[in-house]
Amino acid sequence: MEVKKTIKSTLTLGAIVWASSVMAQNSQDSIQYGGWDKFRIGGYGEMVAAFKNYGTNRFYGASEGNPKERRNTISIPRFVLAGDYKFTKQWILGAEIEFESGGVGTAYELENSENGEYETEVERGGEVALEQFHITRLIDRSFNVRAGHFVVPVGQNNAHHEPVTFFGTVRPEGETTILPNTWHETGLEFFGTLGKGLGTFDYQVQIVSGLNANGFDRNTWVGSGKQGIFEEENFTNPGYVARIDWRGVKGLRLGAAFYYCANTGDNADKSQTYDGLGKLPIRIYNVEGQYINKYVEARANCLWGNLTNSNVVSAKNTKLSNKSPYSRITPVAHKAVAFGGELGLNIQGILNDARCPRIIPFGRYEYYNSQEDVLSPYTADDRLKTSLWVAGINWRVLPQLVVKADYTNRRIGGGKYNNENEFAVGVAWAGWFWKK
Repeated sequence: MEVKKTIKSTLTLGAIVWASSVMAQNSQDSIQYGGWDKFRIGGYGEMVAAFKNYGTNRFYGASEGNPKERRNTISIPRFVLAGDYKFTKQWILGAEIEFESGGVGTAYELENSENGEYETEVERGGEVALEQFHITRLIDRSFNVRAGHFVVPVGQNNAHHEPVTFFGTVRPEGETTILPNTWHETGLEFFGTLGKGLGTFDYQVQIVSGLNANGFDRNTWVGSGKQGIFEEENFTNPGYVARIDWRGVKGLRLGAAFYYCANTGDNADKSQTYDGLGKLPIRIYNVEGQYINKYVEARANCLWGNLTNSNVVSAKNTKLSNKSPYSRITPVAHKAVAFGGELGLNIQGILNDARCPRIIPFGRYEYYNSQEDVLSPYTADDRLKTSLWVAGINWRVLPQLVVKADYTNRRIGGGKYNNENEFAVGVAWAGWFWKK
């Protein structure tokens, strides 16, 4: 979470991470909380067009991996509306609603081929989600409380997920593969800022609804284990989250986060699914950093985790009902990993010419594997072992608006399978529309 050295009780923290993206061009790594007294409304979003040379099925399309196929896609990955409202200077309401891939829609029609029966058709395959909805009580610089639905800050991208805070046309692939993204849960959070002389420490501690082992699978590890299918979420075995960010050098932020759920099986749709099979605890670790000055922007992240008794989960999840909303594709890995880094050069700063457009060429490397280690009797599939290079350019037209273009090359299974290549262009924005 992007937090200034002094958190004033008169200022909202309802959308701290999001607000940091709006200020990124001018202040890079700090936030101005001022500028509004009662409420503000804004949002962020992105549009992407991609030109690809690979098919849609890496596993069963061909023995050599994803079949070669020329295809193009265009999408609106997300559009988010955000708002904050101050009841008083200490009590603040924050909310975000996300429309993913154009939202969702259904329609009724009379199906003539089925004796005139009513039939419901899905017209869009996206999602509308309440990403945040919480009440914040500002108490002191060092200690504040939030209750409701908020982002789980595990992984660099979850903590800084707005599209103007990363270079690529899409979010970094590794984290979005093995973790829920954007990861948001309901619960209780304590946060604040400590220290001064040797730097400040911004901390968050959360107790939230835990992951559901029913959703764990081969391709996304625990990324599909987020609850939210039903009107109520299981809180039998909550998740515990801790994050800390250190700032002691201008432009530098170093962060670390940890997630733990003692038994993800307790959060299954049917509580007896994993009874008598031992506990299924999960631990996720994350370290990351960012450095920004006049000339460069650099970010790096490492994420890894382990699921105890993953072979038990694999055996059970394969046999889930055919009508269940889960993939049932196993085995589920004991360990998963994702790491990467990106570096961009600020041409305007290097030339020291304010008349120059704010253009940033960049490069990014990632490695991720949702089956880094698989317990017997199962074996890992090398087609999940992915390393990639991205090279591209960002044109920051305005502080709130970025035009992007990049080229991606993925190496699958250490080169055993077909490479995947694509060129993409996109537009991303973030800003406040109205504040008072």
